[in-house]
Amino acid sequence: MYYLFIFFAKIIEVAFMTLRVVFITKGEKVYGSIIGFIEIVIWLFLIGNVLDGIQDDPLRMVAYSLGFACGNYLGSFIEEKLAIGLMTINIIATGDNGRKLADVLRKKKIGVTVIDAEGIEKEKNLLIIHAKRRRRGEILKLIDETNIPAVISVNDTKVIYGGFGIRK
Repeated sequence: MYYLFIFFAKIIEVAFMTLRVVFITKGEKVYGSIIGFIEIVIWLFLIGNVLDGIQDDPLRMVAYSLGFACGNYLGSFIEEKLAIGLMTINIIATGDNGRKLADVLRKKKIGVTVIDAEGIEKEKNLLIIHAKRRRRGEILKLIDETNIPAVISVNDTKVIYGGFGIRK
């Protein structure tokens, strides 16, 4: 029972640690600080219990280490579901296809900037979308449903000022 306590407490602590780092890097300092407080309280409690007698009971190290590994996974999974922050989607499509895709996206209230570009053989359009990360699946599904061939890259974006549908 004691090992399960160490294991699950460490999972919770590391999941909070992962979320704290994400919140702070996304500019949410207050949330990051609150989560950091909870994280360190759990950590201090765990360290006080795990380090005492660890030489006599190496299974504590195993429970602690497994909890750490699982906590990283859980924290990453939670962060992915929360989809905190903003993203930039860059789409490269051939000329006419790029304009068609931009029209489809705009009809769904997705702000798109279209820039004329050139590829090796053809004229291209570079479409740039800034949006909240939680809309990632919706936007990519919409692009996929058009069956327009395109190169798509998605990047995390820290701060955006202004723009269509984004407030900071």
